[in-house]
Amino acid sequence: MATSEKNAAVAEITEKLRASNAAVVTSYTGLTVAQLKTLRRSLGENAQYRVVKNTLTKIAANEAGIQLDEHLKGSTAVAFVTGDPVEAAKGLRDFAKDNPALVIKGGVLDGKALSADEIKKLADLESREVLLSKLAGAMKGKQSQAASLFQALPTKLVRTVDALRAKQAEQGGAE
Repeated sequence: MATSEKNAAVAEITEKLRASNAAVVTSYTGLTVAQLKTLRRSLGENAQYRVVKNTLTKIAANEAGIQLDEHLKGSTAVAFVTGDPVEAAKGLRDFAKDNPALVIKGGVLDGKALSADEIKKLADLESREVLLSKLAGAMKGKQSQAASLFQALPTKLVRTVDALRAKQAEQGGAE
């Protein structure tokens, strides 16, 4: 590869790392071209899976301010994630279950280095939409409880006043 091609490749990888929310480094030795095509489809629209050269990726990662050196050994491919990192992590995990040749080495999420185990934990999370809907449901439930409580106070006060009046009327009628 000529120096100008290397510089262009480093610039492209650097830009992809900067534009991504997350990057997951994998080893793909033993996967066929058809399997790699299937993997790319399973990651969805918000992730791009690329086979990369380790030395160029190390340079690009350093330029982007990301620490990936420990994961860049052997055959390496990177999933650049611009959307929901949980969705991409699930896609990689599920593909790796069916194709043990795919090994998740580690990665980066919002500039923080992640181990392979942390990426698997990320894959176990529910999607962003599910978590937001659960939060909205919990907040709505708390609002309903607060409304019921605020409504109960005046009702209780009215009942107490009515009971007091009835008691006074009883005492006034008894004399």
